[in-house]
Amino acid sequence: MADSPNTQIQNIALELVVNIFRDVQDFLNHEHRVFNSEAFLRTEGASRPDFLQEGLENSYLPHIPARQAEQETRQPSPHGAAHANRAMTESPRRPLMSDLSRTGYSSYTSPRDRLSKRLGASLPNLQQPANDTGTPISSTRPASLRKMSPDVGLKSPQKVVKVFRLPEFPPPLAYHYVQNYYSDMVSSLGKAINATLPEEAALLARYHYLRGLVNTVSNRRLDALEDFQSLYKTDSDIFPSQMVKSVVDSLPEAERLQADRRPELTRLISRLKRDQERERALNDNGQEHDSIKRFQLPKKYMHLEEFVKCVQESGIVKDQGTIHRLFDALTVGHQKQVGPELFRVFYTIWKETEAEAQEVCLPASVSEHIEPSECVFKLSSSVKTSRGVGKIAMTQRRLFLLTGGRPGYVEVAQYRDLEEVKVSSAPFLLLRIPSLKLRVQGRKETFEANLKTETELWNLMVKEMWAGRNMADQHKDPQYMQQALTNALLMDAVVGSLQSSKAIYAASKLAHFDRIKTEVPMMVPKTTAETLKHKINPSLELAAPQAVDVLLYTPGQLWVSVSVGKVMCLMPPAGPSHIPATTACWEWIRTRSGWGSEDSVIYIISMVAMVCNRQLTDHRSEVTGLALDRDKQSQKVAYSCSAEGSVMVWDVSTLQVKRHFRLSCDRLLSVYSCNGTLWCCSRDNIMEEGGAVEVCMDSGEVCIWHIKDTTKPYHRVALQDCTGCYCIIKVKNQVWVGGVGRSSTKGKIYILETERHQVMKELHGHNDKVTALCSAEDRYVLSGAGKIDGKIAIWKVE
Repeated sequence: MADSPNTQIQNIALELVVNIFRDVQDFLNHEHRVFNSEAFLRTEGASRPDFLQEGLENSYLPHIPARQAEQETRQPSPHGAAHANRAMTESPRRPLMSDLSRTGYSSYTSPRDRLSKRLGASLPNLQQPANDTGTPISSTRPASLRKMSPDVGLKSPQKVVKVFRLPEFPPPLAYHYVQNYYSDMVSSLGKAINATLPEEAALLARYHYLRGLVNTVSNRRLDALEDFQSLYKTDSDIFPSQMVKSVVDSLPEAERLQADRRPELTRLISRLKRDQERERALNDNGQEHDSIKRFQLPKKYMHLEEFVKCVQESGIVKDQGTIHRLFDALTVGHQKQVGPELFRVFYTIWKETEAEAQEVCLPASVSEHIEPSECVFKLSSSVKTSRGVGKIAMTQRRLFLLTGGRPGYVEVAQYRDLEEVKVSSAPFLLLRIPSLKLRVQGRKETFEANLKTETELWNLMVKEMWAGRNMADQHKDPQYMQQALTNALLMDAVVGSLQSSKAIYAASKLAHFDRIKTEVPMMVPKTTAETLKHKINPSLELAAPQAVDVLLYTPGQLWVSVSVGKVMCLMPPAGPSHIPATTACWEWIRTRSGWGSEDSVIYIISMVAMVCNRQLTDHRSEVTGLALDRDKQSQKVAYSCSAEGSVMVWDVSTLQVKRHFRLSCDRLLSVYSCNGTLWCCSRDNIMEEGGAVEVCMDSGEVCIWHIKDTTKPYHRVALQDCTGCYCIIKVKNQVWVGGVGRSSTKGKIYILETERHQVMKELHGHNDKVTALCSAEDRYVLSGAGKIDGKIAIWKVE
């Protein structure tokens, strides 16, 4: 049946509002619940500033970001995923040269369809040449399974409607008639539940919701709670927490004792108590749960902790290490406090520099020399140089001279080609004018620019960019380049803020990579450099690096779990899904992935819809292992284990427990199904290939077992300079083992040959222990590291 005109108008109006304010969440700080409205209006409101300003001032709009933030922290939505990913990957907002070269800033709009620079730097295109780590991902890479089209908007295909027929309502409203009606309805819903296939989880959840509601109004409280517990396990999105809380609070003493004897209801009540305590803690900390505040400049002096929070709320930078260095820079020669006036000046200069960069408009004759992904981040005043008079422009890749008069392009240097950067002086009458000298690889003549009072600042910035480029190339981690760029821009803002003789010294506090280059050798071992393909930083949007707990590659997607309870989907990116506990293990079946966590829950995530609304709560302690019965092509059976020794056998299609047993052990860490035998390991990981391989967390040793004779390992391989192993996988005829070194305490990966049981290679790519390994189609191995490093390395498999 066709929609009525009123319905069509409502849909169009709703779609219009969503499209206009869709990018609001790009400017939300979910951690501190702050909306940066000023940055939103400046970036999004170029073509309609008055309309957006009036819209944001409407009373109902401030609550929209709050609800979006709540949804975003729990699970990704189709639009939220893309925008969260764009926010996760962009450096300080600057338009690309391809956006500005012809149209200028007046018609620049938010790059909705453009892959952002930090994403290109953080996530590799595995087909790109190995010698160019800075090339962004091609926009023609395979699309997500869930394709979004701007033309479709909120329109969706018609779904099959299921009809549940209510029993006939009795004419007289006498008490016993009404109770009989409730009983008939419960009975009908029970039949509908039994007739619904487990695959129809959404329909099943709604039946449980209705039956729980009917049992509630008919005073069958325990039956209602059982229905709500089943609803929570089936689809937590529509779980009525306030209603269930009211039911629990209204339980008489006798029914409360009965509930305590039912394990399912005990878990439900415990979960409600934890949620209440969490809300109470938020209220005690003065955090409003239902609203998001707008960013405001501070009004009092700030110590380090307050300064970190303020900078993160402002959207300038999130990394705590960088903010600490910024705090040191702004407090040079003063008490360790940043005053409100100093911060206001610093913030204003940062935003003005950002706006100036957005107003840069280069003619086509200049922009054709620059890659489309490049931005001009800093432009000097007009100065005299050895290549003519003009302005020096700094992008994330190079320095170039924008000559005066009719604008022309003169290449100065790409950062990777620099050989020397120093401050010199040129004679002028009785004075000596400071100048910046650059020596470039392959050129006999040095480049010299009389930058006058800007010389020392440009010297610091160029050195930092040079060091960042070198580290990015050597470690194949473009995030170093992005961090160096942020450091350079912060130096510029610090010098402009302080305006004192100590300004340059203060800015030098931010020369992080230049200091590392001077103090620590950056050489990467040859074997590591040849095998390492690229690096990814999944903690880019977090305040500090987090340990990579689990990696899972499914066709076209990389799933990552970090220690703050977030599961992210990359390649293609889909934003984070929040799990309120650290993930310990994973397994995937067809279009779903299961994640075991420290809160004893197994979370089921749909890899197509990118939602997590099913939870398995049968375990009583931390879920440490998940495995499929790989000997059966149908994959109808899955296994899970928890730390106290419980092992459960699951029917994959129904997600119901088929069998349960318990082992007597210190701590059960993993399970693995092999040749009809289930291997259960305490403090080991196991895999199979004609034999089983195990590694020990507290020793640098690999043991090889025969499947048919499990009395003892028939071979042991000692790993050189290794104090412990944490993960192991088999790829082709190799076994990759992730551990930690004895001498340097840095992460190591050992590659063993399966036939001769010898170590073929040692790879050094992480600054902390290697905690996770996974294979991508036997062509690449991905490794994740502990909290000190927090990155993912991609390795080529030979």
